[in-house]
Amino acid sequence: MLILTRKSDESIIIGNNIQVKVLKIQGNQVHIGIDAPREVSVYRQEIYEQIRKENVNAVQNTTNVDIMKQLEQNLDSLKNLFMSQSGNKK
Repeated sequence: MLILTRKSDESIIIGNNIQVKVLKIQGNQVHIGIDAPREVSVYRQEIYEQIRKENVNAVQNTTNVDIMKQLEQNLDSLKNLFMSQSGNKK
């Protein structure tokens, strides 16, 4: 981890196109501004973690739905197989 000391109105540059600027220091809070291209997502960590968890849950739910659909199709195929075999014996 890189640790830097900055005063109010001082900045750091990340890559070639992201600027992080200390706007104001007030008590134990630091107000920062982030200037980044639109295609770069910038989130507070707690929001990022919430989004990540929701994405993981969505993938798991989609996978469960896909598994259930596949099982249903397999059962239908077995049902049709047994129905056709019992029809051939008559």
